[in-house]
Amino acid sequence: MYIDHNRFCINRKIAPNLSIEQFFKLVNRCGINKVELRNDMPSGKVTDDLSALQVNSLADKYGQEIMTINAIYPFNQITAPLLEKTEELLKEARSLGAKSLVLCPLNDNTRIPFEETVIALQTLAPLFEKYGVEGLVEPLGFPGSSLRSAVQSQALIRDAQVSFKIVLDTFHHYLFVEDEADFETTIDIELIGLVHLSGVEDGRIKATLSDEERVMLTTLDRMKNVEQVKRLEKLGYQGIYSFEPFSSVLAGWGEEDIEREIHASIALLND
Repeated sequence: MYIDHNRFCINRKIAPNLSIEQFFKLVNRCGINKVELRNDMPSGKVTDDLSALQVNSLADKYGQEIMTINAIYPFNQITAPLLEKTEELLKEARSLGAKSLVLCPLNDNTRIPFEETVIALQTLAPLFEKYGVEGLVEPLGFPGSSLRSAVQSQALIRDAQVSFKIVLDTFHHYLFVEDEADFETTIDIELIGLVHLSGVEDGRIKATLSDEERVMLTTLDRMKNVEQVKRLEKLGYQGIYSFEPFSSVLAGWGEEDIEREIHASIALLND
């Protein structure tokens, strides 16, 4: 299997201690030209203290395309503050030239009927159309999540008759075992807008895994990311793979560590 570098992307979560310029510059050194920005970094802002114009200038300087902003939460519990926040992030996404905005479901053990999620999608869709930004629904496989299944997420998007797609996260897919049995026949490759990659070596019970255990890909990866990616490629996926580790150990990584882990993960996939 070989995946071209143009199909890889780096989520800013991998570099919590780097400025946006340092992050863009590092990704460029790795031969990658796509990034994801976030609204949950230490600054609490998508662009830290920079203007959209400054970030766009840095993106041009280091040859980076801003693929997404992560994330609207909880997208399937519509409130006035959520709609206001969504519109703020959509404005920011448009100003940054970001292609997509990620939407995450409620994850606090509250059950939300699928019908309500359909209504939420229908409520949000006109806002996304207004700003010309794509919506990417990211099901969370945690036991307490109100939307765990990638297959179910696609079904709800179809039911809502909106133009959204999903983020297929290999960690969250691994947690929700029910999707695995008929995955190849039930997943719609055309409705996958992005794939998130991270690895887990920790041996604890699957149901107790959290974002804290998510690192980069290694030969000890119990989620079998290489096999997951091979299957997606076989099924015809031709989109972007974005590395999104979450563990607090990332705060201790220097730039050399980050670059090493990126190169090692790509090499593992392209072996």
